[in-house]
Amino acid sequence: MNYRELIQTFTADDYELCRVNLHIHTNYSDGTAGFKDIVKQAEDKQYKYIAVADHNTLNGYYENGIPENVIPAVEFDCWHGYVFLHMLAYGIDINHAGLEKFLAKSKKETELDIVRFFTSRRAPALIKAIHEAGGIAVLAHPACCWCLSLERFVKDLIKYGLDGLEVYYPYERHRGIIKFHSRETVDKLADKYKLIKTGGTDLHGDSLQ
Repeated sequence: MNYRELIQTFTADDYELCRVNLHIHTNYSDGTAGFKDIVKQAEDKQYKYIAVADHNTLNGYYENGIPENVIPAVEFDCWHGYVFLHMLAYGIDINHAGLEKFLAKSKKETELDIVRFFTSRRAPALIKAIHEAGGIAVLAHPACCWCLSLERFVKDLIKYGLDGLEVYYPYERHRGIIKFHSRETVDKLADKYKLIKTGGTDLHGDSLQ
């Protein structure tokens, strides 16, 4: 399947009306729901597609396979310059050898913020590996990026192959408190630089909406 083309067909309504959710965590990282339970909920609630994007791990897919209507994904912690960020990788070949060095070596690297903050991953090398694994690289919750100019930051990542921005994101809880930019700014940047728009709820709990 061409996941890039698939994701580009999703609309704002798909995300906002809970027909698509491309940002979900399970108990394979710091979520509470089981992988199979999330997939079952998505089926019961007639989602078009979901993506389980656990932090720095693909173990959910290694142990459960890639169910129908699930886009294989992972959310990596990494750095670019002085900015700590989260990079979503969608549609990757989960068995691609080039991803191995970027994956967590322990459970703590998937769930503890203080451990994840000290990652050695760097965005340029990570984006390259995502592309080599057949995936697309999307900057997660961009409004939370601690940079003076989000546009300059995004343009710099585009030089290394950034494919998209997570535009449809709720910015609830602590993400709303540490937000430095607006969703409207993110949306305009995606349009200006012709980036793929994605979205999801960043679910860490037990229930899909």
